[in-house]
Amino acid sequence: MAESLYDAYTGRLSEHLGRDVPTGVFGAEMQVHLTGDGPVTLWLERTPGG
Repeated sequence: MAESLYDAYTGRLSEHLGRDVPTGVFGAEMQVHLTGDGPVTLWLERTPGG
């Protein structure tokens, strides 16, 4: 269900902007480096099997 919501969101965003919105592979593993430069940083993790 999450992937269909993601596809719907990016589709609507593309329509609104009048151009394609670049996307990656939904649910792909990524290595991310973050330097927080603001008042709030949210860190979200997915639990195994979740």
